[in-house]
Amino acid sequence: MSRIGKLPINIPAGVTVTLKDNVVTAKGPKGELSQSVDPSIIVSVEDGIVSFSIDEKSEVDQKQKQAFHGLYRALVNNMIVGVSQGYKKEMELVGVGFRVSNQGNLVEFSLGYTHPIFIQLPAEIKVETKTERNKNPYICLESCDKQLLGLVCAKIRSFRKPEPYKGKGVLFLGEQIRRKSGKAAGAK
Repeated sequence: MSRIGKLPINIPAGVTVTLKDNVVTAKGPKGELSQSVDPSIIVSVEDGIVSFSIDEKSEVDQKQKQAFHGLYRALVNNMIVGVSQGYKKEMELVGVGFRVSNQGNLVEFSLGYTHPIFIQLPAEIKVETKTERNKNPYICLESCDKQLLGLVCAKIRSFRKPEPYKGKGVLFLGEQIRRKSGKAAGAK
């Protein structure tokens, strides 16, 4: 059995969790999410607690069942935390002339290329951009869906990955880049 899969999930106040045809749906103040669960995992929702167990009669490989046990427990836990509290990612643009601005969910990046980069974010994500004098441009993304938020952050980061020589790029707030000395330092 999975150590993570054995842990029960407490349902916080204001969140309702329903189970129908192996689809778990969580509804809360931040939104509504659903996740289908493999038939080899038995989900039970009772007395404000969601618990997961392995169906020993299913024909799926035992190792695969154990992997699913922890996976689906983690996915449902992320859903419940997301609809009750939400998730937030903060990023900053480090580099001369780097800028970011938004109009609704359309975000425009100026990252040192010859053209601006536009990205239309999904409706589930709230975006806030801030540009202050003598500070790096800042972008804050909020959503109830952890998976979607991570996907969008990875896409934004791929526009200009942090590089180790000058430390420029799109970074998460507070992230430390391991700096390398250039070729001039190694020639001596």
